Amino acid sequence: MKATSPVGALLLCRAEPEIVRPVAHLLRERMLLVPAGDDWSALVPEGRPWQEPGTGTGAGAGAGDGAHGDGVEPVDRVVAGWAAALAVGSAWPVLALWWDGDRAGCLLASGFRRPVGYVWLADGTPAGEEEAVRTLADRLGLDPVLDVQALEELIRPDPDADARTRLRGLLAVLTRIGLFLPEGLDPDTPGDRLYEAADECPGAEPIVRPGPREAVRAGLDAVGNSRLGPWTRGPRARALAGAQLAVGLPLALWGIRRRGGGWVLAGALLLVHGALGLLVARDGRERSGQGEEAGAGG
Repeated sequence: MKATSPVGALLLCRAEPEIVRPVAHLLRERMLLVPAGDDWSALVPEGRPWQEPGTGTGAGAGAGDGAHGDGVEPVDRVVAGWAAALAVGSAWPVLALWWDGDRAGCLLASGFRRPVGYVWLADGTPAGEEEAVRTLADRLGLDPVLDVQALEELIRPDPDADARTRLRGLLAVLTRIGLFLPEGLDPDTPGDRLYEAADECPGAEPIVRPGPREAVRAGLDAVGNSRLGPWTRGPRARALAGAQLAVGLPLALWGIRRRGGGWVLAGALLLVHGALGLLVARDGRERSGQGEEAGAGG
């Protein structure tokens, strides 16, 4: 990878676009959502947080540790926050791919689990922990033998494989579980052209910042489509909502102290899920009570 190569990133979500859409709206970032194979979607960000000073306003916003002196956000930090925010409470994992002039890497976020990732230097030199690729394979449901062997080839020294070649190798392995990126959405496309390439893909749709009413609707859809959706009714709903509020508040405060916009958004999503869960539980309890009164009156 040349040192002058533009910065780029992709967010690969293991879910269909209609499931990803409501959660992606909550990021409040300009992106394009495109189908990317069987039960896969790709989010292609416009890239402003790492292209222009002071423009990061969503999950990657902030000028905390790791921010460049000119106010431009490091791409790996931005996409890590976005991936974590998308994956919190969701039933599907998010794999972020990123590259800049010095390094390239991937990061997998899955629910409340600690994100796992790997980094290569621009010339392809491995710079991560070997155990990370095994964890990544396990969480994505890859074959523990054949697919893990293929991934391990990507973290061995190879003077002929630069960082982009490593990422292409990772994408090739993921085709075994249904990922097929549209033409032009890969590390070979200059970062400042990814968004244009995504706009030309069949089925591409924009993700725009929602207004207050749309944000509430998106929050309701996100809860219903999450792994927590079946828990939003019944006697456990209030306990679950209380747990989400208890975890979400300190997580958001921690993100504020660290100036980590992604963790702030993850905490905020938990708070939204918890609040909506309490509302749904209360509504269900009131309807149940009304039904019992009607039955007694009959």
